[in-house]
Parts: sequence; structure tokens; C-alpha cells
Amino acid sequence: MSTRTRTNTSPRTTPVTVRVPAKVNVQLAVGAARPDGFHDLASVFLAVSLFDEVTAAPADALTVTCEGPDADKVPLDRTNLAARAAEILAARNGLAPLVHLHIAKNIPVAGGMAGGSADGAAALLACDALWGLDTPREELLDICAELGSDVPFSLVGGAALGTGRGEVLTPVPAGSFHWVFAVADGGLSTPAVFREFDRLAEGTHIPEPQASPALLAALASGDPDALAATLANDLQPAALSLRPSLAATLDAGLAAGALAALVSGSGPTTAFLVADEEAAAKAAAALEASGTCRATRIASSPAPGATLLPPS
Repeated sequence: MSTRTRTNTSPRTTPVTVRVPAKVNVQLAVGAARPDGFHDLASVFLAVSLFDEVTAAPADALTVTCEGPDADKVPLDRTNLAARAAEILAARNGLAPLVHLHIAKNIPVAGGMAGGSADGAAALLACDALWGLDTPREELLDICAELGSDVPFSLVGGAALGTGRGEVLTPVPAGSFHWVFAVADGGLSTPAVFREFDRLAEGTHIPEPQASPALLAALASGDPDALAATLANDLQPAALSLRPSLAATLDAGLAAGALAALVSGSGPTTAFLVADEEAAAKAAAALEASGTCRATRIASSPAPGATLLPPS
């Protein structure tokens, strides 16, 4: 990791806030395990309008605080990707990471919607602005990839195809869609879901992951029925194996009129594609009444990536 000389020496003295979206994988094709333990992916990311906000403020030491739903489940030590982002950016610029990072959490925790990755991307952008670094976009994306596979997309937002382990992004066109997300009790560990994927696939041929041309065309068209027919998640059987109760949630959403249902990423949040705002409200109410989930969230897509907010 190289250290570069800062060219901008005008750090801010007031806090900086960045808003960052959740994601849903409208396609998640998973290849066989690689020698390094990761899996090659073809992941079609779509940013949705559920947001965390991360505020960076000058401090005497690196600290992390959090508020919002399930804030008690968010680590506040150096394992938090927001803290790691601050440390890496500071080290690359010969600085001490003297910053207080406050996370206003709205993205489900450990829910397959990249909430931790989103916070890492938001903290990176916030610290870059706070410290007056003006880091080139490509370097920010390089740090994101170092932080984790989903972090680059959290920075970019919109819609993109992720290859490699998901960190190599190619923007793709996307029309507007409406979603309902059902939040489950407790989380699922992404590594545990991948291990279960490997167990279930043992002894079978796993094809090279490729993006579906039909899905990409449907995504670009903005036609919810076409997209519904092409949604796919190779991790869904593993998530259902570890959390069989999710099947009832998926069934409840479909019974409520959703056009399609799938586990979001590694789960356990479930995603429901609906026709419009009215259908979203109806499906959310029916899901909450079904008793198969803890809460629901309504969102639209695509949403912008990590964005600096104007000072309040």
C-alpha cells in the first residue's frame, strides 16, 4: 500500500455527512470456490432508496458510534468497515485517523443488502472530504475493493454488473422499479452462506458465472414483468437451507401480489419486485400482517451511490 503526499492541505473543521444506498442483487451468479476461498461472481447490482448516513467529524482518536434500527448489532471497533476505511485512507496519506464516525443506520444489519459495505464507502468519501484530500475516484475505488467485494458498488450506485468477486464494475442501464423488502429476525453470515453453497454444490459441475442477457435487457427496459421473469440468486438455496423460515416470507409476498420474490444477496432480507407504489404499499401491509417477517421497507431503484450532503 503506497503512501502519497497530500496536495490539498485544507482539512475541514466542521462535520461532513455522506448518504449511501442499500443494494439488491437482481442476479447473483456464483462460480466454484477459488483457491483463495473467494468465488467468481456475475452480480447485477441495483442500488435502492434505503440509505445510511455516515458523519465524519474531527476528533482526538478514531471512534465509531451508531443509531437506528439494530444499532446494537453494529460493531463499533476496528472491524467496522467505516473504521477500516478511515484507517486505510489516512495511512495512504501519512495521516493519523483522528475522526469520529457516526452512522445513522437504516439499511438492515447483516441482511444481504450491503449495509456494512455502504458504511465503508460512505466513511471513505466523508473522510476524504473532511481531510481535504481530493483523492482521485480510481484510488477511492481501489480502497473500496480492498475493504470488500460490495464496497465499490456502494460508492458508485445506480446499476452495475460486478465481476471478479464482485468488485470489478461495469455500469449498466436501468429503468425505474419498485420494491418491498422484508426484514427477518437476526442476520445471516455471508461467509456461512457461501460455505453452505459449497456444501450443497459438492460433486456437481458449477458453470462459469455469466450475466443473463435477458435480465440485462429487462433491467434496461424498465418493464417490471420482464424483470420479474429473470431475477435469479444462486445463493438463495443456501440461505433457505440455513434459514428455512424464509420460504414462508417469500410465499407471503407472492400471495400479496408481488411480481417476483427472492432472497437479497446472502440474506436473510427478502426482496419483492412490485408493479408500482400502490402495489408496494399493499404487499408491505400483507407481509407485516403475515407474521413471517419483523418489518418491511418500501424502496425504489435505481438510487445514487455515496453522496456528500450539503452542510445542515
